[in-house]
Amino acid sequence: MDVTIREIQKQEYPLLDHFLYEAIFIPEGVEPPPKTIITSPELQVYVARFGESKDDWGFVAEADGKIAGAVWVRIMNDYGHIDDETPSLAISLYKEYRGFGIGTAMMKELLALLKSHGYSQVSLSVQKANYAAKMYLKIGFEIVKENEEEYIMVYCL
Repeated sequence: MDVTIREIQKQEYPLLDHFLYEAIFIPEGVEPPPKTIITSPELQVYVARFGESKDDWGFVAEADGKIAGAVWVRIMNDYGHIDDETPSLAISLYKEYRGFGIGTAMMKELLALLKSHGYSQVSLSVQKANYAAKMYLKIGFEIVKENEEEYIMVYCL
C-alpha cells in the first residue's frame, strides 16, 4: 500500500465530517448511531468553520490515491479540553486502513508541526475500551484525567 501523509487542503475540509463520524468509538455488538449525530453541538465543535482559526491544523493520509484518514486539531471546548492554549486532537481512519501504522504516522506528522509552531502540548479524549488508547500511550501521550469510560490524555511537545 502506497501511503502519503500531507496537509489537508481547504477543499477537503468537508471530509472532516466523514472522519468525525468514523472517529466515534462503537463497542463490539453496539448499533452505530445515525450519521446525523455529528450535527449535535458537542460534535460540531470539532469541524464547524474548520480552517478559520490560526489554531486549526490538519493532515490527511492518502492510500493508493484515496483519502484514507485524517488527523486534526483546534483549540475548542471538547471532551479532551485542557485549557485555552492547548489544541485538542481528533483522528480517524476508515476501517479498512486501520492496523497498518497510518494513524501513528499521521499523529507524528501533526505533533512535529505543532511543536514547530510553538505549542507546548496537545490533548485528546479516548474511550478506555478503544484500541487507539494503546497507540496514544505508545506514541507518548500520558493520562492526566479519567472517569469511568474515558481518558483525557496529553502529549508534551
